[in-house]
Amino acid sequence: MSMSTSVSTRIPFIKMHGVGNDFVVIDDLAARIPGTALPITPEFARHACDRRFGIGADQLLWLRRPLNSGAHARMEILNADGSVAEMCGNGIRAVALYLDRKFSAGQPSGSAPSDPRSAEVRIETLAGLKSVWVDGELATVDMGSPILGGGFPGIGEGLLIRGRELRFFEINVGNPHAVIFVDDVQAFPVADLGPQVEVNPRFPNRTNVEFVQVLEHQLRPKGSVIQVRVWERGAGITLACGTGACAAAVTALASGRVGPGPVEVRLPGGNLKIQWAGTGQPVTMTGPAVEVFRGEIPWGQ
Repeated sequence: MSMSTSVSTRIPFIKMHGVGNDFVVIDDLAARIPGTALPITPEFARHACDRRFGIGADQLLWLRRPLNSGAHARMEILNADGSVAEMCGNGIRAVALYLDRKFSAGQPSGSAPSDPRSAEVRIETLAGLKSVWVDGELATVDMGSPILGGGFPGIGEGLLIRGRELRFFEINVGNPHAVIFVDDVQAFPVADLGPQVEVNPRFPNRTNVEFVQVLEHQLRPKGSVIQVRVWERGAGITLACGTGACAAAVTALASGRVGPGPVEVRLPGGNLKIQWAGTGQPVTMTGPAVEVFRGEIPWGQ
């Protein structure tokens, strides 16, 4: 009589967040031989991100050896529902902070740049190679040039949701976004309308959705202020979204709702500073990242 035995792998992780947008970070940079990578799958991501039966997170960030010799790491992003995301602005700041500390401690980067402890951390994503500069708990990311789509430069494109017309601006900041301006973002039914916009046929790959209220739009030395609530594709309502903050700020600038200068984006989990000089120029994002705790989670059969 044979008996099957369940065998699990204990996978080390780092729990991190950027202004409340939280992540399970898996460091797999040591996997140099094909077939030795950790068993990170959509099923594992759903389990790890589950807030009752797992660790709890909005996304899982899998750090792997880069394909680009100029990068320190490759960041693969799995949403809480197991789907793949191209880019995560808060996540890349968290990963850069982790890597900066790892390099400072003399641990290998997993890649072979001439100086792994350089002034910038270079991370591969599905949205391209991104540079991040770490200064203490703050990190600044060059997010690249945003791509403005439907709704620009006019008053937005109409979308009928449950008999209600919403006007949105389509913008890509490494991943897709629909930005909607509202008079009172706190009272707006984000949980009701957000998922309807996300899966609307207008967006064949689904979309992130930002609901934005302009708080201060006059020219002033410190720039302008907007308040944002986000419905994230594959994750739902989150306390913050880095690419969403960039999308909201760029849209506010491009549509003339705020004046030139830095835009302070206020999210439920904290604030981010976004700067963009105009069409064809990169957008930069500055904000904090925090390591919460480390541990191991069992997985496998």
